[in-house]
Amino acid sequence: MEVIDLHCDTIYRLYMDKNKYGLKENPYHIDIGKLIKGNSIAQFFALYIDLLKAKELNHRPYEAANKLLKLFCSEVEKNSDVIGIAKNYLELEENIRKGKLSGFLTIEEGGAIEGSIEYLRNFYNEGVRLITLTWNYPNEIGYPNYYEEFSDKGLTPFGIEVVEEMNRLGMLVDVSHLSDGGFYDVLKYSKKPIVASHSNARAIKNHSRNLTDHMIKELAEKGGVMGINFCVDFLSNGNISRVEDMVKHIKHIYNIGGIDVIGLGSDFDGIDCSLEIKDFSQMDKLIYALRKNGFTEGEVEKICNGNIKRIIKDVLK
Repeated sequence: MEVIDLHCDTIYRLYMDKNKYGLKENPYHIDIGKLIKGNSIAQFFALYIDLLKAKELNHRPYEAANKLLKLFCSEVEKNSDVIGIAKNYLELEENIRKGKLSGFLTIEEGGAIEGSIEYLRNFYNEGVRLITLTWNYPNEIGYPNYYEEFSDKGLTPFGIEVVEEMNRLGMLVDVSHLSDGGFYDVLKYSKKPIVASHSNARAIKNHSRNLTDHMIKELAEKGGVMGINFCVDFLSNGNISRVEDMVKHIKHIYNIGGIDVIGLGSDFDGIDCSLEIKDFSQMDKLIYALRKNGFTEGEVEKICNGNIKRIIKDVLK
């Protein structure tokens, strides 16, 4: 079964280890070999920015994101025989025809645009096609779900402008990490389907990073997709990220929002918990469990790639 994953932090890991390893082969959750073994056709690679660390180091978020972007482009160039950057559905299909993986560029932390629509457009021109509007700190766009006091706060006026411009450009708006108020504002102002790239069901695990049943319904009605996060903190009260807990979330989301709202957003290389799925090469464990739990082949295909393919086709330019 072909797999598309909406979120990983592998590029940040490569950068922090000062080029000790590359995208072709490394000891992380994701490298090209693991992607091929796990039957990936496309991986969304995040340019992750920690605003607090950037401030402490006197680094501008925009510049920090561009350093990660250059690293990613360099790694793709080194491995251009097996992976290519994709910016839309046609480029995804072209890479598939050539037998290549596709790498979609994303930004995890809207503060990377530093309150500038011009910077947003620059990132689009460089190939970025998804932005997670906030991480764990407030920024010019909105507020995170990390702190309870921000729960009801919505988008700023600039945040609304960002959503509208991302719609115009053809970029996916990602509400994972965004406050509940911000989530509903994005649904209100976005004319295109949106994603929660790595969020689970709050009814199963009561964590602010997860979506309530009402959010899941609203996301589904708008044609959006949520990617199942493999981090144990968002799956269960246990100590290990288990496949059975992923299936539990998927079944619940299916019952609330239907099959078309479910995708995968592993958060690989951004999580450090114990994992039953040790790395991307073992994605077949989840696929096997879905089949064993009564999901049809068509439903498994939608979860693994079909729903994300649809939203790529509907939104990205």
